Formats: sequence, structure tokens, C-alpha cells
Amino acid sequence: MNDGGQRRYGPLGRALVIIPTYNEAENIKPIVARVRAAVPEAHILVADDNSPDGTGKFADELAAQDEQVHVLHRQGKEGLGAAYLAGFRWGIEHDYGVLVEMDADGSHQPEELPRLLTALKGADLVLGSRWVPGGRIVNWPKYREYISRGGSTYSRLLLGVPIRDVTGGFRAFRRETLEGLGLEEVASAGYCFQVDLARRAVGAGYHVVEVPITFVERERGDSKMSNDILVEALWRVTAWGVGSRANKLLGRKPS
Repeated sequence: MNDGGQRRYGPLGRALVIIPTYNEAENIKPIVARVRAAVPEAHILVADDNSPDGTGKFADELAAQDEQVHVLHRQGKEGLGAAYLAGFRWGIEHDYGVLVEMDADGSHQPEELPRLLTALKGADLVLGSRWVPGGRIVNWPKYREYISRGGSTYSRLLLGVPIRDVTGGFRAFRRETLEGLGLEEVASAGYCFQVDLARRAVGAGYHVVEVPITFVERERGDSKMSNDILVEALWRVTAWGVGSRANKLLGRKPS
């Protein structure tokens, strides 16, 4: 990676917090309120995948009351990665300088967002990390922790990325970073979407910083994690790792 200390970073510009939703009717109003309180200058984009529980309607009500809240209505449930990619495109088209990933369920605490944005002043990408010193999780069963830690470790070792929490989804990107990652080539939809962006950032030489966060298990609604998502993550990460090693042996450019 490039040494961030040797690079001059320009001003961050306007920040857009992208919150993908599917059946988060119980959570959308509280999380939007917390983001607005934590970073009053930021805008919010709710990217709703046509939630049958009315999440999109509640988001529209919030947007009607607050000009800094926006809603992107999507056709249906297409996966976390697709929702974020749509949000990134929307944010870039509307000239935001910082684009943030954040869950709707409160597991990513908006009150920690100012620390991520402060760190981004000297970085290309900032990750909210559970697995660096100072990071922690609250109210997770042990099996969830083992899966998450194991997934990050497996991905880090196989892909050779020096990131402790490579699967985490609380992130702040500079616009220029996203534009340099080749988003049009990203096909991963679920859990491994975060791994894909992290490996691309490292491979492109961007300066990546991890900031410790406290990750809190959701209190309302159902987790979107499934066996299919885990299987997709496992085979994609394995394919990327094997492909990377093959390219090095053959002297080809990494993909």
C-alpha cells in the first residue's frame, strides 16, 4: 500500500451515509435520527430493496421532513453488494466527496462515525474494525464471533491483505478511491462484497486505515445472514486467492 503519510490529501467534501435496507421498518427511523445527531452535516441515502414491511414508505416520510435524507427505491432484493453499488453510483452522480457504508440495524453505531471521518482526512479508505486493539463486539453468540473472526483471518491470509477486519461493513471511502476500484467489475453480492472492495483497495495501492469500533448485535428485526451468503463468500474468496497466486506464478497482472 502507499504510505498515506507521504501523500497530500485534499478536503473531504460532502459526506453521504448509505444505509441499505430490506425489512428494517423497526430500525430505519431510529438509525436515521442517530446519524443526523452524530454528523449533522452529512446526508443520508436509504437504499431500499422494495421491502414488503414498508421500510421504503417510512424512509420517504423521513425524506419529506428532512432535505438531507434521500431514498433510492430499488426493484427487489438483490443483495447487499448490489445495493451499495447503486448507492455509490447515486452518490458520485450527486457529487459527494465521501461515501459511507453503514448497516440499518444499529450494529454500526453512528456515534462512532466522526472518528472514521476524522481518520479519512489522512487516508483513502477507513474501516471500522472489530478485531484491532480497542475494537469489540457486544451481545454476539460465540459461534457468530468464530465465523466472523475465521472469515476475516481466512480472507486476510489467502488474499494477502494486511487488514484485520476485512469482512467488516462500517466504512468511509473517498470518492476518488471508489472511482479507482473498478466497481463496474464487482460481481459479489453478499457477505464477500466487503472482502472484494478491501482487496481491490489494497491491490490498487490505496492507504487503508482501521479504526476500532464497538459492534452491537441488533435488537430489532432479523439478521440477513444465511448459509447461501456464507457459501458464496467462501468460494469467491478461495477463487480470488487461487487466481492471485496463479497470476503471480505466470507473471500476469492481478485481476
